[in-house]
Amino acid sequence: MPPNPAAAVSIRGLLKRFGDKVAVNGLSLDIPVGSFYGLVGPNGAGKTTTLNMVTGLLRPDGGIATILGRDVWSDVNAVKRTIGVMPQPDEIFNRLTGMQLLVYCGMLRGMPRVQALQRAGDLLTAFDLSNAANVMVADYSAGMTKKICLACAMIHSPRILVLDEPFESVDPVSSANLKDILIEYVSTGGTVIISSHVMALVEKMCTHVAVINRGVVCAAGTISQVAAGEDLEERFLQLVGGRHGAAHIAWLDGGAQ
Repeated sequence: MPPNPAAAVSIRGLLKRFGDKVAVNGLSLDIPVGSFYGLVGPNGAGKTTTLNMVTGLLRPDGGIATILGRDVWSDVNAVKRTIGVMPQPDEIFNRLTGMQLLVYCGMLRGMPRVQALQRAGDLLTAFDLSNAANVMVADYSAGMTKKICLACAMIHSPRILVLDEPFESVDPVSSANLKDILIEYVSTGGTVIISSHVMALVEKMCTHVAVINRGVVCAAGTISQVAAGEDLEERFLQLVGGRHGAAHIAWLDGGAQ
């Protein structure tokens, strides 16, 4: 089947090898516009590799990926203008202050400085970072760094947000605020794609989910379709396998005897 031009993201037969290892093995998936889409899978399943190929960060060995009907690799720069990719903490300039980093990201996207300053201020307020606006990012906590990374991805108001483990190391209060911001963004027609290992979070927040294992999609659809009447985590374990009885370690005990 050809890619779906009406989808936010449409993937057909995506393939990536690293030496002898096949990381993504003919993966196909459609992500609807306006969805809150979760990609879940065990470590090494191919989630991050897939996202890197879809967002123009890693060239595939085969297959097609389109963003809003546009082939990613035929005009990668045009595609990148429509998406926001959350950077990892080691990928940002952490010797800048939070305000400087956001203004830099905005101007890098072609915004006038005045507009970048205004949007940076709005994001710092929304993410409870106003008091740290003039603090060097290198001095931020892990949770604060995660929030500034998400703000960097949002400053140009992209149509699609791609977030890899966005709530890792974020405290419950900040996590709740971030969820509210993302849910509001989706309600305006934006599309959020998150990669996560936390099934409870995916089940609560996402409208759709795809279970990926060994570089292929095991199941995809709405949360209820994939869960098929069961708890999503239990269904996930059924699909990917690998669960086994607890190993007996003779010397490991609670000291009761």
